[in-house]
Amino acid sequence: MSAKAENTRVLGLSARTLDALMPMHLWVGPSGHLLHAGRTLKKVLGAENVDGKLLFDVLQFKRPRKLKSLDQVLRLNTTRVQATLKDIDGVSLRGVVVALPGGAGAFINLSFGISVHDAVRRFKLDISDFAAADLAVEMLYLIEANAAVMAESQSLNLKLQASKRDAEQRALTDTLTGLNNRRAMDVALEQMVAQPGPQGFGLMHVDLDYFKSVNDTLGHAAGDHVLLRVADVLQSETRSQDVVCRVGGDEFVLLLRDCNDKALLARIAERIIARLEEPIMFEGQVARISASIGITLSSFYDAPEGDKILSDADEATYASKHGGRAQHTFFVPDPVATGSQAAHSG
Repeated sequence: MSAKAENTRVLGLSARTLDALMPMHLWVGPSGHLLHAGRTLKKVLGAENVDGKLLFDVLQFKRPRKLKSLDQVLRLNTTRVQATLKDIDGVSLRGVVVALPGGAGAFINLSFGISVHDAVRRFKLDISDFAAADLAVEMLYLIEANAAVMAESQSLNLKLQASKRDAEQRALTDTLTGLNNRRAMDVALEQMVAQPGPQGFGLMHVDLDYFKSVNDTLGHAAGDHVLLRVADVLQSETRSQDVVCRVGGDEFVLLLRDCNDKALLARIAERIIARLEEPIMFEGQVARISASIGITLSSFYDAPEGDKILSDADEATYASKHGGRAQHTFFVPDPVATGSQAAHSG
């Protein structure tokens, strides 16, 4: 009769029963050779049969230290141990040694301890690989529940952040054209005034000519169609770093970053006016508009102020209107007084 069979008879327990009670155990015979390994430990070791191997070829004890012989292990009866698997890195085990009566060897019942979650993922374990009374099962439930809660919380946070961004974006966006609204313009202008940069910035106030006539003769749907066309023109004539805003029914403001070139701004204004004077078709009818534009530059001011810049651009726009419309006008600061003078047409 084999030593394993003899010990099984003496204990009155089958290997199957031992696996159910202690799926992570090692059964060490009196010679120090393994008589049996629990089914889960076999799965971790990647071996169907470890019978016959020496204990110290499979397990390396970390605590207590300096365990070199089976006799030393047996003297640890009911003592807690810490160990690693010799051929598998990163597997830390905790357990207890129980000496068998009559010098028949020992059982070493092992567990993963707090590293059970990593072990489950690494070795593809599930609840059936643990004893029914093993606290690891409860820990797995807690880990999975915590993971589910954390995932749900993260998902909710992401949704809340997205909703917040959407709300903030809507608060700064003109609902019809999709351009920045007056609030967004105030924020952008405040930032540019605070940090105009070495190139400064330009500001254009664009006021549509004859827009009221479009609404009165063709209706508000036609007016909305025209405003969408205006938004498209203004965006296509500016750069991505510029800020295009609709600040009123038929009023727009362009903030042109790093632009202190009057000649360039004049060309942009001329292109905008020319494009807006092109006929706009709406349901088989023609809508015609133009634009009066007022322009000012941050370099005109020793200490730029947002309200003052907007007021001066508005004054220049007013001069364009009264100068015959469909033209642009640069604001001209008073070289003597601290205030400003009226503008001249470009």
